[in-house]
Formats: sequence, C-alpha cells, structure tokens
Amino acid sequence: MPQSLENAVRYAERWLDIIRKPSLAETEAKTIIEESKYNFAEHFNKGWLDYRKSVTEAGDWAAVEWTGRGAVFCDALGREYIDCLGGYGLLDLGWSHPEVIAAVRAQLERTPMPSQELIDPLRGVLARLLAEITPGDLKYSWFCASGTEAIEAAIKIAKLYTKRNGFIVAVKAFHGKTMGSLSMMGKADYRQPLGTLYGGPVYHVPFGDAGAVEQQLEICDKVGIDIAACLFEPIQGEAGGIVPPDDFWPRVRAATRRYGALLIADEVQTGMGRTGKLWGVEHWDVVPDIIAAAKSLGGGVMPVGAVCSTEEIWQPMMYPNPFIQTTTTGGGALACSAAIAAIHVTLRDRLWEQAAAKGEYLIPRLSKLAERYPQIFTRITGKGLLIGMHFHSPEIGYKVAAGLFKRGVLVAGTLTSAQTIRIEPPLIISYEQLDAVLDRLEDTLIEVNKTL
Repeated sequence: MPQSLENAVRYAERWLDIIRKPSLAETEAKTIIEESKYNFAEHFNKGWLDYRKSVTEAGDWAAVEWTGRGAVFCDALGREYIDCLGGYGLLDLGWSHPEVIAAVRAQLERTPMPSQELIDPLRGVLARLLAEITPGDLKYSWFCASGTEAIEAAIKIAKLYTKRNGFIVAVKAFHGKTMGSLSMMGKADYRQPLGTLYGGPVYHVPFGDAGAVEQQLEICDKVGIDIAACLFEPIQGEAGGIVPPDDFWPRVRAATRRYGALLIADEVQTGMGRTGKLWGVEHWDVVPDIIAAAKSLGGGVMPVGAVCSTEEIWQPMMYPNPFIQTTTTGGGALACSAAIAAIHVTLRDRLWEQAAAKGEYLIPRLSKLAERYPQIFTRITGKGLLIGMHFHSPEIGYKVAAGLFKRGVLVAGTLTSAQTIRIEPPLIISYEQLDAVLDRLEDTLIEVNKTL
C-alpha cells in the first residue's frame, strides 16, 4: 500500500477513536482546535476562517463546536453558547433532538440506504405525511438532500408542466447556489463571478411589490415571453426576515392564475413552523402550486429536502418517464426517518405556536432596544422566530455579532444583506434563554455605542 494511503488509514483510525470518546481532556481539546484550524486552512477553505467569529473573537483558542442539546451548544473546551442562529434555519427542534436521533438510530440498525429497485416504505410514508400537512391539494413529493436541490426540482417541474422557460423572482432573494437556483438569486455577488447561468429569461422584481409582479407578467404576455412560474420566499430569510405587505401573496396568486404561470413558494427556511405558521404562506391563506422544503425538515439530524405539488402538475414527473427526476441518495431511509420524527414532534408540540408566541415576546423587546440606540439600528423585521436586526453599516453589525459571541450568544449575518444580523434560534428555546440573550445584547450595545 502506498505511504499516503497508510497515512490515511492511521489518521482515520485516530479520528474514529476521538469520535467514540464521550469527553475530551483539555490538552486533547486544544490539539483538536489547532488541527481543525490547520485542516480548514490547508484542505477546506482558508478564506472561510477569516470570516468566522469562532476564530477571530473566541480568545486564545478558537471555538470548535463539539456537543449540543436544545438551544445550547458547547465547543471542544466546554465553553457554552446560546444558539440564536439555529444552523441558518436547520435546527428548529434544537440540537440533537432525542426523538429524531432515536428514529434514525433504529432505522440505521435495519437498513441505512434503499436498493433503489424495491419499494422503500419510509419514502412513501414521508410523502403521505407531506400531503397531509401542506396547504391545499398538494399531494405528491420528491425527495433530495438540500434546499437548493429542492428548488432545482421545482424549476424543472414548472418547466415540464407549463412547457415554458421564464421565471419571475425577487431582488435580494436567496434560493441556493447550484446553477439553476443561483440563476434565481437576487444578489450580484454570487451570480456575476460565474457568468452565464440558466439560459431562460429570469426577471427580478422588488420583493413585496405585487404591482411589479403583475406588470412583469403583463409585459411578458404582451411581447410573447412565456413565464413558467413566479418563485418567492414567503418571508425573505437571507435578506433579514423581510415580511411582504399583506396584499403581496394574494395578488401574486391571482396574477399567476390569470397569466397561466405557476406559483412556487420557497419554504426551505420558513417551513415547519419557523415564522409562527406551519408554512409561511399560511399567514396569507395562499395555496401555491409548488412548495420547496428542506433545512428543519430533517429535524436537525439528517439532510433532507422535498418538493411538493398537485396531482395535475405531477403528471410529467410520472408519465411517460417516471425516472425523469431521480437521485441515488436523496430521500434515503435515514433521511426519511428523521423527517417523519421531525414532523411528528412539530405537530404534537405545535411548535409553530411556540414560534409565534416567542416572536411576539422577542420582537417588541428588540424594537425597544432599537429605539434606544437609533445610532446603531435602522429597524427590526420578521415574524415568529425569523427575525432581522438591521444596522446602519456592516461594520456595526459585525461589532454587535462579535460582542454577542464574546458573551456566549451565537448569531450571524445574512448572505444577501451585509448590514443585517439574524435572530433565528431553535423554536424550543426557553423564555429564560431569550431573556439572557436580551440582557447580553444590551450589554453589547452599550459597548458598541461607545465606539461610535
């Protein structure tokens, strides 16, 4: 065996031993921290480290995440943090939810992945559950491993059904970073470096401006440009919890029907209770033609995404070629078991109601802080526990995020709004933890205010 392969065997064995350990000695933890920094710099992404508060603001030793339960996680040295980021919407149920882990562990002992030839029962169970819990007459689902794959599938289904090519999307929208999804993104930083993306026409309109959507559909109809679908987030997540006016979704729904286009709701971040409703579109009693879901669908334990639609729209996915959209690993048994458990916990515990109540508790208190520090904040936005704190500049936003991190609270900026920090904790976060976050935020604001 070549020396490099022998080295790989020994390195893997060492790390498998570490993975099996229930706890770490301090010297071992510090070794892991230094090794992790080296591995990221030399083999993953050196630039990634430059943007991580866990490296730049953690003190003498970088914070390397190690264990987590509920709304709290600890790094390798045992330092504790309240999680107000929630894995960018992944951890609605918190870290390591025991019921989701138990379901996955039980399925792991049976069979981790399907044959792809036989009928795997959990895929059918999850599809049936989604038919039960999604709005209106959405009936069929296809499964993958991520939100961007779900959006790709939604784009494909819309094109297959309508036999059209065009899309209308929003400025500052975020739908993923694979090529089709990236074509729908509303920020140049991620699009321009790649040049030509999706070949069909894509039109960007201001988010929340129903008149702009109606006008774009009318213009395209008059000049003979066929629009397959309008694709929007119910509430923009990466833009900082931006809630549209109440007439937006109903008017867009009516306009898409008028011009024969489909309406796609990107519920990757808003779905499964995050905004105070089980699905974000339910705030406006709107039923889209297609829903894309992911992130918290896997209960924070397994990666799983889904795209859901009606029986009519699903016809080209079934006939004449039922294999027109497949994936070998997406929707495997472990992922489906996690999603089934996550749906069960979410419904049983009515977590969307918890998100609504905690948002009603938190948002007014954040707004009061914003009023007291107008030189720091511009506004607070959001619904439920998808909240944006908007600052006068990215520099101020970073100071607030760094100050919170030093005080044991994890937050992060957003990908399409550099001066915005999200508050997106697990839905199961306690009121005591929310109060602690508010106290630590106020201490941070006092410190930041002195630098302005």
